[in-house]
Amino acid sequence: MAKPDISRVTLVGAGVAGLTIATELVSRGIIPQIIDRAPEPGPQSCSWWAGGMLAPYCESESAEEPVVRLGSKAADWWQKHTQLVHRKGTLVLAMPRDRAELRRFAQLTSAFQPVNEAQINALEPDLENRFTQGLYYADEAHLAPRHAIQTLRQQLAEKGVHFMVDDADIAALATEGTVIDCRGTKARPDVHGLRGVKGEMLILKCPELQFQRPIRLLHPRIPLYIVPRGDGVFMLGATQIESEASSHPTVRSVMALLNAAYAISPCFAEADILEIGVDSRPAFSNNLPQIHRCGNVIRANGLYRHGFLLAPALAEMVANYLIHNEEPEWLTINPES
Repeated sequence: MAKPDISRVTLVGAGVAGLTIATELVSRGIIPQIIDRAPEPGPQSCSWWAGGMLAPYCESESAEEPVVRLGSKAADWWQKHTQLVHRKGTLVLAMPRDRAELRRFAQLTSAFQPVNEAQINALEPDLENRFTQGLYYADEAHLAPRHAIQTLRQQLAEKGVHFMVDDADIAALATEGTVIDCRGTKARPDVHGLRGVKGEMLILKCPELQFQRPIRLLHPRIPLYIVPRGDGVFMLGATQIESEASSHPTVRSVMALLNAAYAISPCFAEADILEIGVDSRPAFSNNLPQIHRCGNVIRANGLYRHGFLLAPALAEMVANYLIHNEEPEWLTINPES
């Protein structure tokens, strides 16, 4: 198949995949246009509800090898392009009854330091002696996803990228140049094997707590993470349900998340619930992204729950393919239709 036409490039979808790909293209001298249904980032986007954990080593507990290898570069990419990365590591904890989960987690991951009660309290004084054992992943990081995508969007606009609000006609656009489809689950009718994985999460405000880093609480049914957003605001998530439904959270899930938060600190009992969110994460059977090419259309999709962790690698692969014809690790070429 011929090398993609880079004289006119259109990105469809302004979530984390579309914005990181656009950023990579602009850094290499290609100014695309971006088409999205929404005029601004918001709750309609899966990226809006992301945790923002740049935690490749923790993810290796259940993820494939490329998540660790490629995700380990994500913090540097985000810092270079947004200056928003907090390099405070990740703290993984378990209640005494769930210590078997902590041992299992340690066996499946790497790059951690076992920590005792004194070390846990030194890292997070607000835990107040509630945990006696944990794992500390010092090389991991986090960021605030909403701020990050808004920063990328603003920078792209300043560099000449034109944002259009429209329902893109991909077939028509493909007659004029290369189209990069980054619509997530909205692309399911056009992408074989793409499914939605429902996730539910909460945003809480609890000024009494000043956690400095993401905290993961292991549990056999619903592992919990809490990510600090600053000013006493926390992202609390997340369920992982094989379901196409994505409009409303369930009472069971919200109760499970709140109970787990209370187990980390009773202060969460008095927290304000600022938002309850639901999204549908795009995923393939192996939960790794894929890059499909069919003629002038390149579909970059399947970031699953690793959006901010793997989007930089996905973006670099797409840019290298467009500019250098370098076949990406996740490429599938389909016959022209």
